[in-house]
Amino acid sequence: MAAHSFESVFASEMAAFIDYNTAAGRLECSFYTRLHIFDMFCIEHGINQPVFTKGDAAKWVQKRRVEASTTHYARINGIKQFLTYLSKKGYDVVVTRDIKFKPTDFQPHIYSDDEIKRYFRVVDAYTSRNRKASVQYPVLFRLMYCCGTRINETLGIKKSDIDLETGVVTLHETKNNRERLVVMGKDMKSLMARFADKCFYLIADDGYIFTNWNGGRLSGDTIHDLHVEFLRLAGIPFLGDGHGPRVHDWRHTMAVKSFKQMIDSGLDMYVALPILSAYLGHKDIYSTERYVRLTMSIYPHIEERFRSKIEEVFGGGDGQNEKD
Repeated sequence: MAAHSFESVFASEMAAFIDYNTAAGRLECSFYTRLHIFDMFCIEHGINQPVFTKGDAAKWVQKRRVEASTTHYARINGIKQFLTYLSKKGYDVVVTRDIKFKPTDFQPHIYSDDEIKRYFRVVDAYTSRNRKASVQYPVLFRLMYCCGTRINETLGIKKSDIDLETGVVTLHETKNNRERLVVMGKDMKSLMARFADKCFYLIADDGYIFTNWNGGRLSGDTIHDLHVEFLRLAGIPFLGDGHGPRVHDWRHTMAVKSFKQMIDSGLDMYVALPILSAYLGHKDIYSTERYVRLTMSIYPHIEERFRSKIEEVFGGGDGQNEKD
């Protein structure tokens, strides 16, 4: 990244921290995304002096409702290095403690075809005092389902990231810190074009396309609250925070249904697997194992056809150690 787009009171030190680490041979992408999240946190919480208090630290380390355990672990422990760097330079900052990694055996919710119809019927009927809301939410939630984007990736999309002609969306705030391209299908592309026609003239090229009532970037907590309300109105039981169905389960659903569609169309598993892995932005096919096993557990005819191949590629595990 040629330029660092940090905006908080620690912006210059964040840029210096990245320069220091890249000079030591470390990859910039391994620091940038986490620093960007911390940068946004400082802005949102009104930290306008180069001080990070105990109160600030307590808010920062708190696990967010829409945050997986693995993401929470990486966010807190990753920024500890930057806080230590600030402390050594003489800043009055509280250096947070490491948090322990908590593995989970959580099983994602794969939405049925009927649940999908009911959910998006509610989304499309949603109204709000924010007139843009009724236009943007059908686009936002369909992106997560149709393109398998994570919530932070989706909320981080800017006007300049959308190519309306080709239907390609560039994602920058990715989990693996690698820029990724996703291609919208015909219907999704058409919906995005209608959204752009109604709203893009109000947005700067470097502005976020999904915004709150005052034009700022939408938060994950806002989307979580909306999701819970949409589930209620759609008659889909919500089991509580951490139990789902979660917003992130739209990505799981897309992955499972896409893999099934490729297999049912006659594509060999050895061809379908790397395609799905690349589209989801996984580092390798082993990160996609969980989706393959989920698909087989839901669709017995696929398990019957590919059980031996799956064991050959992944062994006899259940894929539960893979995180997404």
